[in-house]
Amino acid sequence: MIGAIIGDIAGSSYEFHNKRDKNVELFPKGSKFTDDTVMTLAIFKALKESKSLKTKNVDMNEVYQNAVKFMREYGRNYINCGFGGMFKKWVLSETPIPYGSFGNGSAMRVSAVPYFARNLEEVKKLSYAVTTPTHNSDEGILGAEAVAVAVYLAKTGKNKQEIKEYLQENYYNLDFDYEILKEENKFNATCQGSVPQALYCFLISDGFEDCLRTTISIGGDTDTLCAISCAIAGEYYKVPNNLWKEAGLFLDEDLYNDANDFLLRQNGFVDYRNRDWQIEYDLIE
Repeated sequence: MIGAIIGDIAGSSYEFHNKRDKNVELFPKGSKFTDDTVMTLAIFKALKESKSLKTKNVDMNEVYQNAVKFMREYGRNYINCGFGGMFKKWVLSETPIPYGSFGNGSAMRVSAVPYFARNLEEVKKLSYAVTTPTHNSDEGILGAEAVAVAVYLAKTGKNKQEIKEYLQENYYNLDFDYEILKEENKFNATCQGSVPQALYCFLISDGFEDCLRTTISIGGDTDTLCAISCAIAGEYYKVPNNLWKEAGLFLDEDLYNDANDFLLRQNGFVDYRNRDWQIEYDLIE
């Protein structure tokens, strides 16, 4: 999840000014957190506040309602951080109902899900619960689930070949050509037009920073693409301390505290919901 935040902030400067180059400044003047960070932390808060997740009988309706509650609360607090028109209307509505979106907003916000799931099946159910308050379309649900599953597979020690095979079998074709993608990828805010590309960038990377730079280099909707690819890379490689220190400077106090809450609560590959864990593993290496 910290990787998603770093990716969002680093990608923000290049969303409408694509560079098509790995050799870029990662946090130039004008970098900022966007709706990707805000909604990632809103979903983390929704899951954290779902009491049934501490029991054997998870109430998915509770998770759904908490997702509605905290996405609207965070959304109203940061209403001008980059939300699309339909989502902003949903946030401000007194009677919010799902609106069938297949935008990549569903995929950029789910990276906290694997920390609350006991197995792969629960990852999928939780992803569905936090996605369908807004993105209740087949593509919106698929994109979010693919990202949540990829983070979970990385978190539980699967190698890249295993991750790729599972993603291709169940979600998307990932056989891109990097050079062609770098030249031809265009801005596309749909799940089907951006999630596969982000997954591919993770798969061809050789480290967290390389994943970030590779994703920036293909252009397009860079903040969201980087949030997705780096959410997975953050689990697969771990997050470099220097990048988190730089990115954290762009967060306000409330969002920074939420991110730190996550860091204090997670413990490597130990189940988040295991009450007996002790802090003996530092995510930031």
